[in-house]
Amino acid sequence: MLFTRGRITRQAHVDIPEGTVEEEYARGGFFGRYAHIYRTAPLVNWSRIEGYLRPLAFTLERLPGLGGDYTSSRTPFLRNADCVLRFATLLEAMPYYFRNGDGDEVLFVHRGRGVLETDFGPLAYRVGDYLVIPRGTMYRISPEQETRLLIIETAGEVRLPEKGILGQHALFDPAVINVPTPECPAAELGASLLAPRNGEWEVRVQRQSRLTSIFYPFDPMNVVGWKGDLTVWQLNVADIRPILSERYHLPPTAHATFVADRVVIVSFLPRGLETGDPNALRVPFYHANIDYDEVLFYHAGEFFSRAGVGPGMVTFHPQGLHHGPQPQAVAASKTKERTEEQAVMIDTQSPLEVCPEAYAAEVDDYWRSWMGGMRSRSSANAPEAPDAAVRYSQPEHEEVR
Repeated sequence: MLFTRGRITRQAHVDIPEGTVEEEYARGGFFGRYAHIYRTAPLVNWSRIEGYLRPLAFTLERLPGLGGDYTSSRTPFLRNADCVLRFATLLEAMPYYFRNGDGDEVLFVHRGRGVLETDFGPLAYRVGDYLVIPRGTMYRISPEQETRLLIIETAGEVRLPEKGILGQHALFDPAVINVPTPECPAAELGASLLAPRNGEWEVRVQRQSRLTSIFYPFDPMNVVGWKGDLTVWQLNVADIRPILSERYHLPPTAHATFVADRVVIVSFLPRGLETGDPNALRVPFYHANIDYDEVLFYHAGEFFSRAGVGPGMVTFHPQGLHHGPQPQAVAASKTKERTEEQAVMIDTQSPLEVCPEAYAAEVDDYWRSWMGGMRSRSSANAPEAPDAAVRYSQPEHEEVR
């Protein structure tokens, strides 16, 4: 059943009644039941927020512990039972192999280039690559330049989204996904093969957030061939072709790149705006988070829906809060015909917890940015995590952060 009451528009996101703003109130990440609510002012025009629930922003390059050993410096900033979000900086090649037994990993290359060695063979990576590594795959990263990675670990299998009537070649043809070939020697890609230490090769395995080291008298990266449909994927954002509409603002999920159980990974890329109708909305519509937490990692370009953010920053809008474009973005959108942003969005159905390490990189008063101001926090002045934040138990033996 569909009901209409009061002052509304016949077409969503177009011809919004004068003096009102449109808010989408929807279930299932814009795919379920919905209501469009027309207000005289958006509910992000708050004057105060008291309590733990608030929009947050982080400058990930300021997280503690970056740049050290890979397994100990993959600093987490948000997590729940379905996924863990981390950021890592690699300066040198890993002196061991790594295998994640807890989940699949999506490594997004924010900066740098180098070689990813895997059970299936090596891949030369570059800026803008998604590297999808199935659970249990052994790998090693050998940077040729300082490498900064957004790491998304998911408990469920990472897969491609259903594309429905758009067809399987929408957004990107699956044929553009690169997979490794073991016959291609890593040395040809600029990597140096892992040398043994004291006559042994080490593999570090993560399981239940704990690390175990397994040692071999031979190099375990010894695969000479493979077959099947489970392997490492490499997809660069340059090969993604966003879906466009000149007369209608598409929901964020139209740009979905990968999905896992209760997790959606979306790529926002340069694209034309809604120039085919002068009354069509050009910025993201105001909406309430009913079923998803929303995380947005800003990779490159100009982020037209946010002011005061730059590459390497993350914004976090938890369930229960309204959000949408800031006033500066709404005004700027009226003359824009394109957006040049590059960003990765992670939507999760289960609420995300803020990791204690993240507060050192928090941008103070991000919630005030709709009111005109925010500032970065220095690590020295970072507060303790709020009491409402759930603490994760620390086992006596070594645990992966």
